[in-house]
Amino acid sequence: MFDIGVNLTSTQFAKDREQVVERAREAGVTGILITGTSALESQQAQSLAQQHDGYCWSTAGVHPHHASEWSAETAATLRRLAAHPQVVAIGECGLDFNRNFSEPQQQEYAFEAQLALAAELAMPVFLHCRDAHRRFIDILQPWLAKLPGAVVHCFTGTQAELEECLAAGLSVGITGWVCDERRGLELRELLPLIPADRLLLETDAPYLLPRDMRPRPPSRRNEPCFLPHIVQQVAAWRGEDAEWLAQQTTENTRNLFNIT
Repeated sequence: MFDIGVNLTSTQFAKDREQVVERAREAGVTGILITGTSALESQQAQSLAQQHDGYCWSTAGVHPHHASEWSAETAATLRRLAAHPQVVAIGECGLDFNRNFSEPQQQEYAFEAQLALAAELAMPVFLHCRDAHRRFIDILQPWLAKLPGAVVHCFTGTQAELEECLAAGLSVGITGWVCDERRGLELRELLPLIPADRLLLETDAPYLLPRDMRPRPPSRRNEPCFLPHIVQQVAAWRGEDAEWLAQQTTENTRNLFNIT
């Protein structure tokens, strides 16, 4: 099974990154995609992936929260990083109108700039969308024919939004959000609507610790070693065999990001 979303550059992992990766291996996680969320963290993500060559890969991008930092220098940094074999996607990029840490206009500018870069480099995109679906689709749609692939990471939207993402050809990343009885029930009902060949799984560690894990982990920090729990739960709610789903989603990941 392959975890497509790990924020391994987070300071929450500062003291035990090596152990986090080792625990993932021991848990049966066969690969990790480290998320790049700013120019600096994208560089750190690539460096970490290089240290775990053949097990970890990374993305290079600017999260909408950091869109106000976008500059020509940022674009040049991402372009340089994209030349490394460990970097397999542009992103995390997109829109987040939930808190607007960057102004919406700044987010839209940085999003489109990264889509243009991905199209130029023929790389897939690792997408973020929160409370911004209409603008997200409107900006993304003209670029889709120029991109080799795209995944909307940590999808938590409505059925109508899911159907529009699928119609646009996007893959869908599901996290432990779906294991949350307070806010994940609607998403849980949507799981069977995602075609098996378009589903990817992720922890989004250190965030979104699955709330239904028993016994509960001693820390609230999520880790990629908890991905097997998410696989088990998603498989059960989809009515599929967990081992088969683990293999299918791993194959989907390797195909989307051209990981051999």
